[in-house]
Amino acid sequence: MNITRENIDELNAVVKVEIAKEDYNPKVEKVLKDYRKTANIPGFRKGHVPMSLVKKQYGKAVLVDEVNKLLQESLNKYLTEEKLDVLGNPLPKEQENFDWDQENYAFEFELGLAPKFEVSLQAKDAITHYQIVADDAMIDNQLKTIQKQYGKLVAKQEAEEGDMFTGTFKNEAEGIENSATFSTEAIKGKRNLSKFVGAKVGDTLTLKTKSLFENEHDLMQHLKVEHDKAHDLDVEVTFEISEINKQELAELDQELFDKLFGKDNVKSVTELKERIKADAEKQFEQQSDQQLLNDVTEALIENTKFELPQAFLEKWIRFNGENELSEEQAKEEYEKSEKGIRFQLIEGKLIQDNSLQVTFDEIKDFTKDRIKAQMAQFGQLNPEDKELDDIAARVLGNQEEVRKLSEQLMNQKILDFYKEKANLTPKKVTYENFVKEVYQ
Repeated sequence: MNITRENIDELNAVVKVEIAKEDYNPKVEKVLKDYRKTANIPGFRKGHVPMSLVKKQYGKAVLVDEVNKLLQESLNKYLTEEKLDVLGNPLPKEQENFDWDQENYAFEFELGLAPKFEVSLQAKDAITHYQIVADDAMIDNQLKTIQKQYGKLVAKQEAEEGDMFTGTFKNEAEGIENSATFSTEAIKGKRNLSKFVGAKVGDTLTLKTKSLFENEHDLMQHLKVEHDKAHDLDVEVTFEISEINKQELAELDQELFDKLFGKDNVKSVTELKERIKADAEKQFEQQSDQQLLNDVTEALIENTKFELPQAFLEKWIRFNGENELSEEQAKEEYEKSEKGIRFQLIEGKLIQDNSLQVTFDEIKDFTKDRIKAQMAQFGQLNPEDKELDDIAARVLGNQEEVRKLSEQLMNQKILDFYKEKANLTPKKVTYENFVKEVYQ
């Protein structure tokens, strides 16, 4: 067997694999002998079929199969030994008038080679690393939400601003009849609000659906109408009041603190606000990290310049999907995936150059930390090591779970690496300002 390579340019090459009869014939003969032992051909006892007949019936199929196996094994071994970093898979070149009746064969494959390039995380323009903080307004709102959640409702006969209403919306022509509960805080506009303030249990209010609620989607819930209809609904409805309740806020006392965080873990309103702030900012950190990953990814793609074997990749996309694509379809698919291909190469080089590997022990520790966090949510704060090891062993016995955990851990390593090495400018922002800057 002889394998040679011709480099067309830095990104494209052709590999030629020459296979002689002596390379494949021993395997072909062995398979045919095994066939002879088990072949069931009328007129012959099993194991006594003439070899000439076995070859005539099975020889060509066995030959093709064994040559293809040898070809694939040899090509893979060659790529590994030569340390060729290829994109996609080798593409066989078409050969006109190929003849399986000859004894020696030659096959050619097109290769798309990964480009050589350098990656720098020290971009000229620094990347903003958002640090989202919970401001006083957010903390006070969360505090009020907690007080409402743990407060109580007190029945009333006459309504004031801020009260809760329960009643039935009706419009016979539109087929509307639905019971709903909402606060005056959901009502939009002073004119609508004035109809509710001073109303009494048993009263029936006549209302316009257009601009009735601050959030138009409330119409879907309170009137039970479809999404598209709710946006354009402009009809008159009646609302018969069956209940009016005042929501009394829970006292900010030790009883409430213990309900929220366990006995004596929080002992004052100041400590409660600090806990709310810490919990909120921990959740915000996930969004900040994701945005940092997005921004660093975009910067790396933008600033790391290299060519790709586009013609090869378009051809590979065309012939390696479930269905063969046209040239135009393959070109479109390449354009959609080009950025992803570029980043895979960039990220792979960063991982290789900086030895960002994941070991099994790291995956095991990562898994145990996840398990401890989940157990803590159910009040199990100090699980025994043996219990953790047993649960982790069951989790890691599933290869799909190992793959997912490995990816998560690698993503965390890459994120930590970016935070340490990339050209970042920290910026503290409220969540509201973060949303404005990033999404608007």
